Amino acid sequence: MSDTVIKVENLSKKYIIGHQKQERYTALRDVIADGAKAFWRSLSGGGSGIPEHKEEFWALKDVSFEVKQGECIGIIGRNGAGKSTLLKILSRITEPTTGRIKIRGRVASLLEVGTGFHPELTGRENIFLNGSILGMSRAEIKLKFDEIVDFAEVEKFLDTPVKFYSSGMYVRLAFAVAAHLEPEILIVDEVLAVGDAAFQKKCLGKMGDIAEKEGRTILFVSHNMLAVEKMCEKVVWIENGNIVGFDNSSLIVSSYLQRGLASVVERVWDNPLTAPGNVNVRLHRAKIIPLNTHQTMPITTSTPFQIAVEFWNYLSNAVLNLTIHLYTIEGICVFATVSSIQQRPEGLIKTSVIIPENFLNDNIYSVTVQIVKDTSATLYIHPDILIYEIIEEERNGNWFGKWPGVIRPKLEWKSENIALT
Repeated sequence: MSDTVIKVENLSKKYIIGHQKQERYTALRDVIADGAKAFWRSLSGGGSGIPEHKEEFWALKDVSFEVKQGECIGIIGRNGAGKSTLLKILSRITEPTTGRIKIRGRVASLLEVGTGFHPELTGRENIFLNGSILGMSRAEIKLKFDEIVDFAEVEKFLDTPVKFYSSGMYVRLAFAVAAHLEPEILIVDEVLAVGDAAFQKKCLGKMGDIAEKEGRTILFVSHNMLAVEKMCEKVVWIENGNIVGFDNSSLIVSSYLQRGLASVVERVWDNPLTAPGNVNVRLHRAKIIPLNTHQTMPITTSTPFQIAVEFWNYLSNAVLNLTIHLYTIEGICVFATVSSIQQRPEGLIKTSVIIPENFLNDNIYSVTVQIVKDTSATLYIHPDILIYEIIEEERNGNWFGKWPGVIRPKLEWKSENIALT
């Protein structure tokens, strides 16, 4: 028996968009007059008299892919790319225009705040309602009930109608229900961003357990590239309704970031067996760290920050150094900098460099790291390991245009007045 649980074949979804032509400015008397004219025209069968232009919009176009049982698949793309439309079709909320999907197993979806719950019912009643929709008996739901309530942390409000829940409470309960009632396929949209950081981490851990330990399948949409890359084996990249790529998560995320479509200020690989690299070295972590104690993100032009890189070295007493190349999003190399060159023992090596304040101009930058042996032999290179943005610091004065140049250092100036003779 095939282990394919989702098969999407030439899937397309078309919407018809209507545009009415209107004047840029209309007086109230004109609105009333036009309304009266339209009313009499409709009585005489003449239509509304308002010209309307119909436009076809393809949210998805010839999308095809397969998902195996137990896989955790990320879906990425810009807003409006077609991600949510795809999930709604897979969740049987929306019908496709053409193409077909084959799904083997029960599907639980968490697409947006409000989906799947009846607002007039209590949290307790919605748990049983959702379980019934998934085809579970009351006895099966009872077995999972305490686990769901404990995970969602809403015991105090369990007998309150969910229409009175905050968005965070709503999402906590909705995720707990979807994750614990044992669907074969779990579909999660960006809705987790509503929760706090601690709960997001809790949810990501639970999804990891669902895929790895329980062998269930997950489709996960997020703009958090670190979470996508860490949790998903493969990633589907959608742009303008088409699949741009479907491959290993590291490869797709790197390509996506290179296109300047998202930012990632930290990447972590906890497993040295699967981390990027080779038999000589493997990457563990790369991170951008703002050094202003009161600031996290974003980085401004006046923020000093650190680029920190950690990697595992498997060579005994090798002379190694790390090189960092910094590029603008346009592909211009701003500079290359080299760490100290020294003999390194086997094990985890941590190295970092500080970029001073008032040095880089506002722009989007990418970091490429290169691990070098004996000052000349490249052991491993990882392009676009980090993508981050530096934004304009608030300026005094009357000019607010873009500051020219790649860098914008604050240099020491001296001037003096010399009297005319």
